Amino acid sequence: MILVTGAAGKTGRAVVRALVARGAVVRALVYRPNQVGLLWELGAREVIVGDMRDQAAVKQVVQGVRALYHICTNMSPDELGIGQLVIGAARSAEVAHVVYHSVLHPQTEAMPHHWAKLRVEEHLFESGLPFTILQPAPYMQNVLAGWDSILEDGVYQVPYAVETRLGMVDLEDVAAAAALVLTEAGHQGATYELVGAEVLTQTDVAAILSHGLGHTVRAQAVPLDVWEEGARAAGLGDYQVKTLVRMFRYYEDYGFWGNPNVLRWLLGRPPTTFATFVERAVREKQTLLEIRQ
Repeated sequence: MILVTGAAGKTGRAVVRALVARGAVVRALVYRPNQVGLLWELGAREVIVGDMRDQAAVKQVVQGVRALYHICTNMSPDELGIGQLVIGAARSAEVAHVVYHSVLHPQTEAMPHHWAKLRVEEHLFESGLPFTILQPAPYMQNVLAGWDSILEDGVYQVPYAVETRLGMVDLEDVAAAAALVLTEAGHQGATYELVGAEVLTQTDVAAILSHGLGHTVRAQAVPLDVWEEGARAAGLGDYQVKTLVRMFRYYEDYGFWGNPNVLRWLLGRPPTTFATFVERAVREKQTLLEIRQ
């Protein structure tokens, strides 16, 4: 059995789907009771409700699993403490393989959530556990947060300069790599950067969206104070807002990208391009619209 923590988030759901597709038996840890049904639908064999900050709950959920895929709650100020709890519980339960969902370039101290993941990686190194670390780039799926504005107004808004160069990765590729690492031998002790094939400016992203949607989309930089006001109104906490602002400033100053070779090797094919992702997103949105009608 393979345990996936943080299983109700978009990363967790994708990893559970990919594991089930490979025939794996999955135990999912979710935070809220209303998330249980979703994981059953995705094919999880067991779904347990618990808080990753609760030592007793974490110790219980790791019992009897062969492998563990640890995804911390996104942008959590408790990333290090949660990582220590999960790693400690895995060690006590003698879990045979721990895979940690980290981030591309965790060495970047200017981005606090990256730096926290590096500290968890360090703790994992020192645990004595067989481990693998996955370091994905930002997801292509993040673009979908602005889908309504892209469709209705032809505007792709970003909280940094439109010239900012980013390397994105398809979450489905990340999930496929995670499932492979968890179900095949030979990956223990490895740290894998998971990066898509392209480095795109935000103007490039808008051009690809234009082609895929069949109408003009332009990239527009949103001032950080305007973005922050909207983020707080939407309910983001102080840590999340301040951390994201620092990340956006880093992106604008330096860009953020890596190399696709490792992901290509793991998947046995080239990583998904952004154009292919857009084509798939359009099909999925259209299918959803037809179902609702």
